[in-house]
Amino acid sequence: MDVLVIDIGGSHVKLCHSPVRQVQRRFTSSADLTPECLVHQVQSHTSDWHYDVISIGFPGVTGVNRADAEPGNLGNGWIGFDFERAFGKPVRLVNDAVMQALGAYDGGRMVFLGLGTGLGSTLITEHVVVPLELGDLPFRSGATMAQRLSRRGLQTNGIECWLRDVHEACGALRSAFVADYVVLGGGNAKRVDPLPAAVRRGSNEDACGGGFRLWDEIVEPHDREPHRVWRVVR
Repeated sequence: MDVLVIDIGGSHVKLCHSPVRQVQRRFTSSADLTPECLVHQVQSHTSDWHYDVISIGFPGVTGVNRADAEPGNLGNGWIGFDFERAFGKPVRLVNDAVMQALGAYDGGRMVFLGLGTGLGSTLITEHVVVPLELGDLPFRSGATMAQRLSRRGLQTNGIECWLRDVHEACGALRSAFVADYVVLGGGNAKRVDPLPAAVRRGSNEDACGGGFRLWDEIVEPHDREPHRVWRVVR
């Protein structure tokens, strides 16, 4: 079975097609991108691909296979949009941080922090994926964790202060969640040097791997012990 992965970002929409676990095509995203426009663009860019199912990473709050809030940097109309009906294929839609975290997961208990425009966060343990909103936590000087660790926090407070905040947040969250390790994703993860203890960077291709993993229990070979279904807890 072939999986199409759609990773929706504020500047680009990236497309992956199994079994190649890397971004193969992309197109520009913007504040005018509606879900109808997304479907049309994806179908246009993948007209020569065969795929049976679809994984979508959405940059906002999600419910069960649907968007529960409008994304701040895209067009409107996402809440409750029926992607399965629009594509005519089975769809699994999750928050984009969840999809990136799932691709980066390497066993044990992991906390994922997406250092991008905002702050994405996810906890994974024992085949259970828990979307988090750690950015809402109060952190320092009356600001939330998202305000300190986001792109705006970096621009406002400077790189030295931002790095101190990232190091402190990683240590505190790893202790609070009794995590074995923390993975940093997002565009600003590359700026964290040196890395804190028990912290590693994710890969640019993690969203692709996570999108494929959402269908693990179906696409795996049947000559081995089957994977358990990945449970995304709401």
